[in-house]
Amino acid sequence: MSSCGGYNGLHSPPEAGLEHPNPCQPDLRRRTRMTQNTPTSTTSTSPRQIVSDVLREEAAALETIRQSIDADGEAAKQWDAAIKLVDACQGHLVVTGMGKSGLVGAKISATFSSLGIPSHVVHPADAVHGDLGAIRSGDVVMLLSYSGSTAEIVDLANILRADGVKRLGISRGEDTHLAKLCDAHLALGDFSEAGPLSLAPTTSTTATLACGDALALAIAHQRSFSASDFRARHPGGSLGAMLRPINELIRFRAGTNLTTTTADQTVDEALKRSALDHAGPVRHAGAVLVLDQDERVTGLFTDGDLRRLVIDDPAGLNRPIGEVMTSNPLTIQHTATVGEARTLVAEHRIDEIPVVDQDGRAVGIIDVQDLIAPRVAVD
Repeated sequence: MSSCGGYNGLHSPPEAGLEHPNPCQPDLRRRTRMTQNTPTSTTSTSPRQIVSDVLREEAAALETIRQSIDADGEAAKQWDAAIKLVDACQGHLVVTGMGKSGLVGAKISATFSSLGIPSHVVHPADAVHGDLGAIRSGDVVMLLSYSGSTAEIVDLANILRADGVKRLGISRGEDTHLAKLCDAHLALGDFSEAGPLSLAPTTSTTATLACGDALALAIAHQRSFSASDFRARHPGGSLGAMLRPINELIRFRAGTNLTTTTADQTVDEALKRSALDHAGPVRHAGAVLVLDQDERVTGLFTDGDLRRLVIDDPAGLNRPIGEVMTSNPLTIQHTATVGEARTLVAEHRIDEIPVVDQDGRAVGIIDVQDLIAPRVAVD
């Protein structure tokens, strides 16, 4: 990034035609708006009612933003411009904001990074005191200020414009100081903060965060970001575990430690074959896969099936296994995730799921225990 050419962002004079905000003087229009909405008494309002009111007001603000985008007017054009700006970024998306906006910005930045869009946070005050080096010419800087007149943010926007760095602003409206300094700008709308006093940042921060999430997901979709891409950035924790391919968890594989047979063999013959397979030191599955001549799964015979057969028909061991197996069992692709396998187990209440390849040929069996507990030892 080029130098600022002696420009002192915090103390420079305003540009022509742009009223420079005074950090010591509040936004009178916003103060008036908040004062008009401040109730004179809150003693008759229960805390639970306040909770309900806050959620309702914040939800209403998000709905208003959504409607403005769907109206296909100026708001929609600005969103298109914002998506195009960030999608074309060759560097990082740098997010900056003061106070609560800065905290919201940190979460927005983290969301972008988790979706494969490199991002980091720079504090606006730190930026003009030596951290401008964290912003490069190929970056896009997202500047957050609901009022659009936060002194540190406006000063930084001026510096970035002078240095030719692309800027995306988020503030309450298109008439703010910040909006006029940005290449693209998302207007949230002119609304009051939720709550009895309408003072603490509530609706504005919720709206900013939601718009940041929406923008990140839209760009990730634009870039064909996949679940496997997401897992590569979340290898740990529950998210990483749920996105893990089940092929990594299969303990019992056809041709190794999983007995397979054909439908015309008797149960007795299949059990004897399984016993021979179990003679070695390798642990085997408590089930037999029944395959056709093309090695596609046509049935499953489990230890539970054997117990029920012996109880109901002691002579059933001499019957073809095709008559007593579970025909056409539910199967799962070897490329499926642990999350998908868990859903299948929960919905159908089954303990073993045959795993097949894209042509339906047997790969192995995934056991419910493999989906519940992490594998800590190798058989």
